[in-house]
Amino acid sequence: MNREKKRALCLFAGLLAFFLGLLAVGGVGVYNDSEQYITMHIHREPLYPLYLATFRVAFGDGYLGWAMAGQGILTAIGITVLTEYLTKYFGLCLWEELLVIGLLLAPHLITRYVSALHIFLENSVMSEALCIPLFTFFLYFLLRMLFEGRMRDVLLALLFSYLLSMTRGQMMTTILLWALLLGIRALTRKKYRMLVLVASAVIFVFLLRDLTVHVYNYGVTGYFMGNTYGKVNTLTNVIYACDEEDREVFTEGDMEQAFFDSFYNKAMERRLNYRYAGDSFSERAAYLEDNHDILKFQILEAELSAYYFGLGEVDYYEQSSMSDEMAGRMIKKLLPACLGQWLYDYVLLCRNGFVRSIAVVHPLINPAAFFLYFASAGLALWQLCVKKRYRAVVVMGVALLFIVANVCATSITIMCLSRYMIYGFSLFYIALFLLVREIIWERSK
Repeated sequence: MNREKKRALCLFAGLLAFFLGLLAVGGVGVYNDSEQYITMHIHREPLYPLYLATFRVAFGDGYLGWAMAGQGILTAIGITVLTEYLTKYFGLCLWEELLVIGLLLAPHLITRYVSALHIFLENSVMSEALCIPLFTFFLYFLLRMLFEGRMRDVLLALLFSYLLSMTRGQMMTTILLWALLLGIRALTRKKYRMLVLVASAVIFVFLLRDLTVHVYNYGVTGYFMGNTYGKVNTLTNVIYACDEEDREVFTEGDMEQAFFDSFYNKAMERRLNYRYAGDSFSERAAYLEDNHDILKFQILEAELSAYYFGLGEVDYYEQSSMSDEMAGRMIKKLLPACLGQWLYDYVLLCRNGFVRSIAVVHPLINPAAFFLYFASAGLALWQLCVKKRYRAVVVMGVALLFIVANVCATSITIMCLSRYMIYGFSLFYIALFLLVREIIWERSK
């Protein structure tokens, strides 16, 4: 066994001891959303419920502990594989390799000690616990695709983007990231026919994802339908941005207007509207984040559920579908009327999302986070355009593009909590380290 393999095995053993040790000490974390994954709820994407079901069939009543161990093992493998690739490709020394490992472990420590939930993700029954190792594998194959251009890596990166999209809906952005980066690579090499193949692959994967979700839900519920509740999520922030006169977009006396009147009046009674949010950017963003779930669950969902269940002979899945359809129709009519305020709120959510992707939201930290973004982008452009060096620039480009896509996609439907944004943290700081290292190394020659 050569030195590299021995090092990789030692790294994997250390990571495995870390994750399994924390599982042994802390046990399985079950939270509010966990039950929905266990029961294969219609609101949840298929892959994580299927992951849990596999362990349930294999191990019976004590399956959750085994499933959490599986999450830890997958995460340890992902960190090992990505670290070893970066170490070999960039020629990192031991302390630099240890730094990369520390940065890849950081999201797990941040969600435990900094985020509001204070959870250790890999011991938790939450889809993020599977999404993080899948994202690490996606990055590994994506970087190999960009640096080496082998078809095997192209296909495996696409496969993991598909698996990510089946774990969390927001991660459909990885499919688009794959397509964008592969398209840029094709353009720089003047392989224009490749663009047609890339576009075809994206269409195919999105159709496959939609079909898979429908088939899964049919197997679980008996209804050939997609996941529900996404449109109700989006409608929540639309209602939050509305004024009373926006009711005029609906036909007088129709059901959509009746729902709007009920939503709006109850929201105003409980001060769940942008008018009560305060003056500063920070106050307005915090107010929306604090009240999104209250408006969604206690008013919109409660009203829609009560009405459709009140029709009689309607089960939960039919009610969910009907609620989503109504929310979709209301969004189409309301959004143009309140677009200005909705966009303002959207920018506030994005602002917090960008900060949480690399730091913690705080008045003193927020400007520093954006300075870090601009400085990193500037250094990358300088290295690419002036020094004609691209290796670290590629990693930084992937990091920035993913963060932008993740933040902008998540902010459309819900607020950017730390556990939704955490995927870009390690990648950004690894890219920044590689970029600074490349500049220092170049000057020291």
